[in-house]
Amino acid sequence: MAAVAVEVFPLTCAVQHYAWGKIGLDSEVARLTLSDDPTTVIEQDKPYAELWMGAHPKGDAVICDNRISQKTLGAWIAEHPDCLGSKVKGAFQGQLPFLFKVLSVNISLSIQAHPNKELAAQLHAQYPDRYPDKSHKPEMAIALTPFEGLCGFRPVEEIIGFLKNVPEFHAVIGNEAAETLGNSTGDPRQVSAALKKCFTRMMNCEKKTFVDQLNMLVKRVLEEAAAGKDTTGSNGQLLLRLHSQFPGDVGCFVIYFLNLVQLQPGEAMFLGANEPHAYLYGDCIECMACSDNTVRAGLTPKFIDVQTLCEMLSYVPAPASSKIFPSIRDSSDPFVFLYDPPVSDFTVVRIEVPSSVKRYTVSSIDSASILLVIRGEATGTAAPSEVNIRRGSVLFIAANKAVDLCISSVDGMLLFRACCIL
Repeated sequence: MAAVAVEVFPLTCAVQHYAWGKIGLDSEVARLTLSDDPTTVIEQDKPYAELWMGAHPKGDAVICDNRISQKTLGAWIAEHPDCLGSKVKGAFQGQLPFLFKVLSVNISLSIQAHPNKELAAQLHAQYPDRYPDKSHKPEMAIALTPFEGLCGFRPVEEIIGFLKNVPEFHAVIGNEAAETLGNSTGDPRQVSAALKKCFTRMMNCEKKTFVDQLNMLVKRVLEEAAAGKDTTGSNGQLLLRLHSQFPGDVGCFVIYFLNLVQLQPGEAMFLGANEPHAYLYGDCIECMACSDNTVRAGLTPKFIDVQTLCEMLSYVPAPASSKIFPSIRDSSDPFVFLYDPPVSDFTVVRIEVPSSVKRYTVSSIDSASILLVIRGEATGTAAPSEVNIRRGSVLFIAANKAVDLCISSVDGMLLFRACCIL
């Protein structure tokens, strides 16, 4: 008899130690890694920023099943493209279309946006060292802890309010651009053009000017705070925090343009192409198209590309509340919540199994998926495999395979599953 193919197996996933990550065991990335494998050595002075769960060449997951000859998930998918599901295999040329991550953010990430497909291909062709992928990179963040980030342009009246209250911000934009924005109420195209003019002026402000203005602003806010005055009109607390992380960086002024979005655990934000954003603090699940293309323009020591960013951005003002992306409870399974963004590359499923339930089936779908355990322990069965999973475990599940869980933990389970529903 032919051996039955193994289509559900555990993965060991790549950790990225970017400088903005939380340090040592303060990091959820480090804690999950240690929970999954107690022999892991966590270095207490090292940042643990991202856990990459997928087959991207920069962090291809390692297969933990000695019945499988391929060592990495990318190699296994290349040999077994049908595991993706028939629709996904055809639509994405036999590639896993998403990259699933956990992020632990200690200091602000760069002011950034991700290109659409057309611009991604163009940037990759021109500058392959700076833009390593030819694919777009829409992404979604789902909070595991209270999580904050900058996302999208604020309503125009908020930006105009800051121009009035923060003379240093007005100075780096200049009178002409500020007046254009002030006079642009009504026509959305006129508003977008005025926003673009203001933002571009600021990002291209002469270095000495913006450093002098920023220093004056920081000094003023510090004095006001010391005198017990309310500094919210200057967004004082956030300004001081970002300036302490990136002193003298023009990105500090971006807080007057972009919404501050605060997510509670389970809440999400979706970042489509050309949406300006920067994660500020917290731990989250993230899912994105399988790409590593980022256009940056501040709050970073990395390569910045101000001209490309200013040209590509979506200058559409909207309130912070509009940036929170809702999850939808699955009508057929009360424990399942879907985060289904307006792109084809990925969907994320949150599965919350209550403590009263001891047997649960992770349903089969017509897409390969990756399952991450945030809380709980179980034995998972998907013939011919039986695998013990616990907090930090990551499972690859081929298309059309279900996994029956026999739950042993007393407080239920919290699982996140990335897939591609076409």
